[in-house]
Amino acid sequence: MFRRLSPGFTRSVGWKLGLLLLVLAGGPGCSSFHGRGIRRQLDHEYSVHDPQFLRAMGQLVGPGIVASNNVAALINGDRIFPAMLEAIRAAAKSITLETYIYWSGDVGRQFAEALAERARAGVKVHVLIDWIGSRKVNSRDLAMMREAGVEVEKYNPLVWFNLARLNHRDHRKLLIVDGKIGFIGGAGLADLWQGDADAPDHWRDTQFRLEGPAVGQMQAAFMDNWMKTTGRVLDSEDYFPELPPVGEDRAQVFFSSPRDGTETVRLMYLLAIAAAQKNIRLSASYFVPGALTTEEIVDASQRGVNVEIIVPGAKTDIPIARYESRSKWGPLLKAGIKIYEYEPTMYHCKVMIVDDVWVTVGSANFDNRSFRLNDEANLNVYSAEFAAAQARVFEEDKQNAKQVSYKEWKNRGLCTKLLERFLAPFRSQL
Repeated sequence: MFRRLSPGFTRSVGWKLGLLLLVLAGGPGCSSFHGRGIRRQLDHEYSVHDPQFLRAMGQLVGPGIVASNNVAALINGDRIFPAMLEAIRAAAKSITLETYIYWSGDVGRQFAEALAERARAGVKVHVLIDWIGSRKVNSRDLAMMREAGVEVEKYNPLVWFNLARLNHRDHRKLLIVDGKIGFIGGAGLADLWQGDADAPDHWRDTQFRLEGPAVGQMQAAFMDNWMKTTGRVLDSEDYFPELPPVGEDRAQVFFSSPRDGTETVRLMYLLAIAAAQKNIRLSASYFVPGALTTEEIVDASQRGVNVEIIVPGAKTDIPIARYESRSKWGPLLKAGIKIYEYEPTMYHCKVMIVDDVWVTVGSANFDNRSFRLNDEANLNVYSAEFAAAQARVFEEDKQNAKQVSYKEWKNRGLCTKLLERFLAPFRSQL
């Protein structure tokens, strides 16, 4: 006897199925990226300790790397959200928030109330949320903010004459307060990120708090899509104040967009991997390397670099991405790269540490969607002290992860291999 499905369940499944069909409507290989892209492997010509590395990263990825910043890591929701809300509640002049995920719930309500309160107090508040990523925000939270004077805009809303734009998403996660304090990382505004990775529904993630001259670059990253969405420029001192030195970290905030015809995220990863001499530690919530990035990683391992990668295990929000990721592991494991699957909960971190001095963090995943389809923003930090702290966090995460051997990977089941082959045509969307 069949159980009758509830209307809510039917609507939910219908929405997800319809969205999947729309995304795939353009067929495999559909991309918002314009241009040939990077085709050749980068040679190992200098190390991350060579001044040439900073020159190349500052000029090819851009903007330039600036000195005298302070970067602090916030581990999991119990530390991420209180720090962000504290900064918002202390805002005196402006707040700019750009995020992919904004869902209603306890976290969404707290941010809506805090942003609305500041707007009523006369602070200029601007919120930019992705049309797809904010599909679970209710009208009450949006109305509360707008009635208080918050400018809320949605990026790339659906239009009937251009369904392909659904494939181009604003995946950036940025919060800038008074143009002086910035937050960047992988965490969206939703209850999934609550807690301390202490339960299956409390995701493991890290956000980063930035002070110093590089905050101006983060504000510029926000303004990129704000101008594209609204056609307005916000350029007063309320948004771009003078930023005096506050620390010892050299830093750079860059952003990428397929509209610009560049592969800035992939180029950044390739430059850093090619410059590695000692070790690479990569935390990747979605790890689907292409042929070129695989070659670059294997080449690093073959010249003696110790490469370790932590990815989500069975507790993942996108199972098909995990299957597609695992299908790519053969050449990496065979070359001696160590891959670990995080077990307690969904692993949503996006951090790479190279030779204990270079760290990149932000919204960008190690996959085609971040390289060629989404708008992304990352913070790069050149600091031995900061890198050492992140390496310690990486080692702690390894304690909660299981290493996958080449033999284990090779002996995965027939059904798994068939599913990987079935998903292969949709590789460009992952």
